[in-house]
Amino acid sequence: MTDADAKIAIELLVDGFGRIHEGVPPVVAGLGTEELVWRPDRDANHIAWLVWHLARQQDEQMAQIGDATSAWRSGGWSRRFNLPYSPNANGYGMTSDEVGAFTVSDSALLLDYHEAVHELTVGVLRGLGAAELTTVIDPNWDPPVTVAVRIVSVLDDAAKHLGQAEYVRGLLERRR
Repeated sequence: MTDADAKIAIELLVDGFGRIHEGVPPVVAGLGTEELVWRPDRDANHIAWLVWHLARQQDEQMAQIGDATSAWRSGGWSRRFNLPYSPNANGYGMTSDEVGAFTVSDSALLLDYHEAVHELTVGVLRGLGAAELTTVIDPNWDPPVTVAVRIVSVLDDAAKHLGQAEYVRGLLERRR
């Protein structure tokens, strides 16, 4: 991969994460706490948790890629959210009861945290070159996982969770 190729790839990734960034505000806009944590059934994820989780997974993985401190840690977000989880929790592997314990009193908290994560993500992406994108970070797969592949995986996960939150929002609106 040439540096020119890397710049094109990075701008495509910035665009992809930008689409997530643009998609989050409409999902939570105008919703109160009861609506943000509404679950279609007892085991479903709710909008607030989905938005938090998409940001948390992106935050931790992009910080690791950029050898940086996550926004969650550097911005005191664990204290601000005051969740009933370990400060290291990111939503992966949580039970239905743990998802149900998540609450947030103001959608602005979700938006502000996601904004901080987006800024970190763009900063990390723009700091990468061809050598970094092709660096193998997990040789336990065939083919081994490179930085570029991991970033696509992070973007894919964020897009899936945003889509899930949009779906739950649609279900919520049809209930009204």
